[in-house]
Amino acid sequence: MPNRSAAVQAPPAAVEEALARLGRRLRVARLRRNLTAEELAGRIGVSRQTVATLERGHPGVSVGAVLGALRALRLLDHLDPVADPARDREGLALELARGRKRARRRTTLDDDF
Repeated sequence: MPNRSAAVQAPPAAVEEALARLGRRLRVARLRRNLTAEELAGRIGVSRQTVATLERGHPGVSVGAVLGALRALRLLDHLDPVADPARDREGLALELARGRKRARRRTTLDDDF
């Protein structure tokens, strides 16, 4: 049996709640479209059990399966604002406080052959 990370075995409560909420929302979206779990699974390319696990908010479901479900339900565009650098107020404030644009130095390449 593969080793499971702590993020899968015992995720923080906020993560568990977010996954459960996402799972419930995906189930509602599937039912509103009158799709069975088997039909959604076929559109994503996963098993029906994976869809059921996703809808229960299990942390071990792959991001690919989640994004596939969002795409199949035509909800993928709703994910666009997530982690948008322009909306990252904390990151922007930290960047301004540090006074630099990049996290690491960029080396210049000599193209003189």
